[in-house]
Amino acid sequence: MGNCFGSSSDQGTSHCYSSTNIPTTPGTSNNCSNNMESSATSSTSVCRSQFSETVSEIVAEGSPDGRILETPNLKVFTFAELKTATKNFKGDTLLGEGGFGRVYKGWVDEKTLAPSKLGSGMIVAIKKLNHESMQGFEEWQSEVNFLGRLSHPNLVKLLGYCWEDKELLLVYEFMQKGSLENHLFRRNPAIEPLSWELRLKIAIGAARGLAFLHTSEKVIYRDFKASNILLDGDYNAKISDFGLAKLGPAGGESHVTTRVMGTYGYAAPEYIATGHLYVKSDVYGFGVVLLEMMTGLRALDTKRPSGQQNLVDWLKPTLSQKRKVKTIMDARIEGQYSSKAAIQAAELTLKCLEQDPKNRPSMKEVMEALERIEALNKDRSKDSSKSGSIHSSTGSGTPRSNRFPLIHSRQRGA
Repeated sequence: MGNCFGSSSDQGTSHCYSSTNIPTTPGTSNNCSNNMESSATSSTSVCRSQFSETVSEIVAEGSPDGRILETPNLKVFTFAELKTATKNFKGDTLLGEGGFGRVYKGWVDEKTLAPSKLGSGMIVAIKKLNHESMQGFEEWQSEVNFLGRLSHPNLVKLLGYCWEDKELLLVYEFMQKGSLENHLFRRNPAIEPLSWELRLKIAIGAARGLAFLHTSEKVIYRDFKASNILLDGDYNAKISDFGLAKLGPAGGESHVTTRVMGTYGYAAPEYIATGHLYVKSDVYGFGVVLLEMMTGLRALDTKRPSGQQNLVDWLKPTLSQKRKVKTIMDARIEGQYSSKAAIQAAELTLKCLEQDPKNRPSMKEVMEALERIEALNKDRSKDSSKSGSIHSSTGSGTPRSNRFPLIHSRQRGA
């Protein structure tokens, strides 16, 4: 998970949302078993989860471009198949590593998903559990439970899983451009930084994904951050890593109470303080990522000076000061946005970061606000092309010497 805090399990909470093809014990796929983790008690005795019970409600309300499957459509891979697909998990197929384990590049047949020869067929990403991971099983099962049924263009697609003995693996669609985190904070000068236009596109896509999850207030993502936003070849954003996802409040309740887990710098203050998790706790995390996208700076960076290490604590006061907004904008996108767009982005970010979750907008409202900002950007591009000027002075109305010292490129990507 990366920079996570809290306990590995939630008290009194069941993770058994079982139905066809969702595993509960090795070698079984359609029954709830006594071999589930100890927290899965009486609620696992009936093979009909809270998640599946709410499917018809969510579908009835309508979720644009997305749907919730009555039963998952996942391929059950053998460990031998995934060894073949990754050349026995050779080092040159390694894509990355996180708290769950390592992610490898593999090749499978596009139609059957059977392992194929290196370089032929379809590329997939295969996540392999680190056997020493304390919370690995719960996270693995949560991924299968949620992504096995949730289908949306802005959620990463889970293709299948493997569970043999101690081996737990997940097989996803391959996202060519990697994570938003890598694009925002990497230091390679040969790689073009994300443009303001692309940042808006990515933010809108991620907002659509969260809005879909929040429909009927049924699913809370709980770990929204730049590293969990993956990008395909066209920079379309897809939310990944559902290891900490939770079912939202039901029966008129405003929140669920759970052990505090997540990532420092992104978790909502009410969740950290009380363990009360709201749908709008995700909105706070989205606001943190918006601030990262505006500034090009990490949410938490211990290499920054004292008082500046937590991005929200440091720059939140500036978001309400229209004349100072441009001083915190990423210098690498100077000239690509209008003053109005920057101010609107700052106002939206400030709303997402409201201390009281009741005062935060819904993700649908966030998405619509971002679309309006994007429209401003497109109008500006048209005006610029008509006047023959690609870059105008609107990107920077403040002398560089008056900008925050942290914006300097030498301190980026830390």
